[in-house]
Amino acid sequence: MTIAKENRIDHMKYMPDMEIIESDVMDRVISSMNACDFSKFTDADVEAVLEKDILDARDFECLLSPAAQNHLEAIARKAQDFTRRHFGNSIYMFTPLYIANYCENYCIYCGFNSHNKIKRSMLDIDQIEKELKAIAESGLEDILILTGESRKRSDVKYIGEACKLASKYFNLVGIEVYPMNSDEYAYLNSCGADYVTVFQETYNSDKYETLHLAGHKRIFPYRLNAQERALMGGMRGVGFAALLGLDDFRKDAFATGYHAHLLQKKYPHAEISISCPRLRPIINNDKINPKDVHETQLLQIICAYRLFLPFANITVSTRECARFRDNIIKIAATKISAGVSTGIGSHSEEVDDAKGDEQFEISDGRNVEEVFEAIKKAGLQPVMSEYINLAYDESKSTKPSRK
Repeated sequence: MTIAKENRIDHMKYMPDMEIIESDVMDRVISSMNACDFSKFTDADVEAVLEKDILDARDFECLLSPAAQNHLEAIARKAQDFTRRHFGNSIYMFTPLYIANYCENYCIYCGFNSHNKIKRSMLDIDQIEKELKAIAESGLEDILILTGESRKRSDVKYIGEACKLASKYFNLVGIEVYPMNSDEYAYLNSCGADYVTVFQETYNSDKYETLHLAGHKRIFPYRLNAQERALMGGMRGVGFAALLGLDDFRKDAFATGYHAHLLQKKYPHAEISISCPRLRPIINNDKINPKDVHETQLLQIICAYRLFLPFANITVSTRECARFRDNIIKIAATKISAGVSTGIGSHSEEVDDAKGDEQFEISDGRNVEEVFEAIKKAGLQPVMSEYINLAYDESKSTKPSRK
């Protein structure tokens, strides 16, 4: 099924239920991204940047340039130094929990899109708790709750109840759901959500318009301002990402980092994190041909993020293979997922009847223990959580502890 271009809603115009905030962040990000000229940089420019400890936007642009590929070893060494300086040997572990895969958007690259014929499912509250218990038994204390983007099926109250349950078993609760208004983020924060991750997918609004054909996600500015609304709603932290491979990866990486940088300056208390996903195969997908982003280019991007945003957590997901993930945590990444499934009802045998299809194929299928041991083998320290949940009542849960 296709939607005729003349019938598509304006992707730059807010829908009536969408909160409009007073912010110049989007305009600054887009104008700076559009002004990027990665071809202008030379070897000498890269060498000059590597002499600095505090980078500006131009330096970040330089590190993403083709010229910087000639200096990747030196960039990686400096990124490693920054990582150890600010994070020590700690590598944080988490896992995502998909509780629903119904979606109202038509995004041609996503397995959950509303026109893709997959098995749909939605966990009820009892099933969510069974999944949470099964994950908690692995020793993890950081959970990321995800849904498809459907307000009808996964309304704010449903997500809030999931957050309340998750807070019984985990010290950190994150959400990666549809963008919301600031009052809705405030409600979810009161339910126990600590942080919000939103993938902008691509910061090129023209490309974005061709990839998102219907649904709330089609509205480009509402999505781009989601992290700021989350911070306005009281969230402790926010995560940023572009889906590398949808468009010019250098421009998308620049926009992601600069977006995070601007919000870090505007909200100094916020914890900032960056994810680095590359486009992965999905069920029934023949509509999108990813622009190649090779491992060396992904390494370059991650190291550039580290040098430009030295205090940001950098997450590398199971979209990447075990070999790459085991190496990147030695250099610049600080957070890694384990025991991952992007399907519904995949953690507990008690919810087999609720299983739903996956959003995309993963590459690293190792369980929590295997990733834990790989981190230790690399001479690093796996950390389940460094936070204390002051609202947590030990008498109401059986959280396992890892020796």
